[in-house]
Amino acid sequence: MTSKGDGVKGTYKQSLKALLPYGMLATKKWLAEQGLSAHAIDNAVKTETLLLLATGVYSQYSRSVSWEGVVASMQRMDKVEGTDVPPAVVGGLSALSLSGLSQYLSLGNQPHIHLYAVGKLPTWLVRLSLPVEFEGHSTSKLWPESLLMDKVFIKEHEWGVELPPVYFSCPEKAILELLIDLPDRVTFEHADELMQGLVNLSPRKLDTLLKACKSVKAKRLFFWMAKRQAYPWFSKLNVKDYDLGSGKRVVAKGGKLDADYLITVPSHMALNSED
Repeated sequence: MTSKGDGVKGTYKQSLKALLPYGMLATKKWLAEQGLSAHAIDNAVKTETLLLLATGVYSQYSRSVSWEGVVASMQRMDKVEGTDVPPAVVGGLSALSLSGLSQYLSLGNQPHIHLYAVGKLPTWLVRLSLPVEFEGHSTSKLWPESLLMDKVFIKEHEWGVELPPVYFSCPEKAILELLIDLPDRVTFEHADELMQGLVNLSPRKLDTLLKACKSVKAKRLFFWMAKRQAYPWFSKLNVKDYDLGSGKRVVAKGGKLDADYLITVPSHMALNSED
């Protein structure tokens, strides 16, 4: 005979299984918003159904949480109100890696995941004791919010059966996200190497992104690097259609000034320079 207590226990276990698949995590606040009581959550921890990863953050026992699980969980919990768009996406170097366009997803033995968002990343991310580092990038000086909510420029990384995907930037968007960080976080040589692999970019997507992009630096660097490769898609972009600002910009200190795009670049990489 099943007691009333056993029935309640079974109910919250079923709820947890539906709400929190193995490999995912959730905050106490989000679980409560889904209808799980504080008492049920406490019981789940006591019975080792839930594992406390950090203050107010839980996963189910029996499986470790990967970086994909962390990001997919964050994107699921914090979607922009009234949309199915996540508040932060994997972008830049990490997004290029997910597209198979870079071998630099991990720096050393510890995965290093670049996340791009309008605001700050959730504070619980830094409380997790996981062998992964998440680096947040503000998009306020790069993209208008309307573009961030356009799923045309977002791809899906499938990482588990019946688990929500990880959303990440398409290559056209990711390369511009990366270029804004030259040369402080990314070297010219590394960016040039990445550009060599971008053979099949979409001129249509690039046109929309370059018109929307707020960063003059990223756009000038993009055109300079694209010209070096002379891919067919580059010939379909008319530089005069885009706002590249005015005046000279120092990007590489002590470098040479590129005459076409008025940015300083490393001397050994200069093509059309002014001394």
